[in-house]
Amino acid sequence: HDRTAKIHEDQEKAAEPAKALGFVAVAAGSGEADILKSLGVDVIVSGGQTMNPSTEDVLNAIEKVNAETVYVLPNNKNIILAANQAKYMTEDKKIVVIPTKTIAQGITAVINYVPDLSPEENEAAMTEAIETVRTGEVTYAVRDTVIDDHEIHQGDYMGIGDAGILAVGQAIETVTKDMIDSMMDEDMELISIYYGQETKEEDAAALRDKVAEKYPACDVELQYGGQPIYYYIVSAE
Repeated sequence: HDRTAKIHEDQEKAAEPAKALGFVAVAAGSGEADILKSLGVDVIVSGGQTMNPSTEDVLNAIEKVNAETVYVLPNNKNIILAANQAKYMTEDKKIVVIPTKTIAQGITAVINYVPDLSPEENEAAMTEAIETVRTGEVTYAVRDTVIDDHEIHQGDYMGIGDAGILAVGQAIETVTKDMIDSMMDEDMELISIYYGQETKEEDAAALRDKVAEKYPACDVELQYGGQPIYYYIVSAE
């Protein structure tokens, strides 16, 4: 009986008139997914650094959104291609892919969406907004290597920015602070720190306090991202 009820419900849902627009976004952690949902994203595709969602995953998500225009936020440079392929394969909806490379850019894109603007105007506004966001990600080195003239040893922590390595060292907090220092300029007003699955909340809070002390002119926000592999993802805008 329940099964027929469910099918009936799905049919009713499908029969509802399509809303003007919807959002599909990729999130690597549960915290990231919660933040995006709270901002009004309809469907979350889960994907991390090692498990990038496929074109098919993105297509399935688009299909679930009953809207005439669907904005897709890949939130990872490796997923932009799959999102664009899904766009070309979707015939019944207008798909707008905003080329977000990080969760921070994805959040900025959603916040900069304006209901009264056309899809074209929104695409331009969101794309422009994400270019003002600098992002850094802290992870560990899996092997000895030399990148951008930095000698990196297996087990070192590294802070990776939009254009390359920003900091390397043996302590997560120091690397994160050095990375943030190199992301900053006097125009920055907001620093958002998303701490990962492997990071303790008290460590993240201590880091937030130190960053806030160093940049008193900035709002420094701490949020649980829950992402694997990256201890911290930080954005400055």
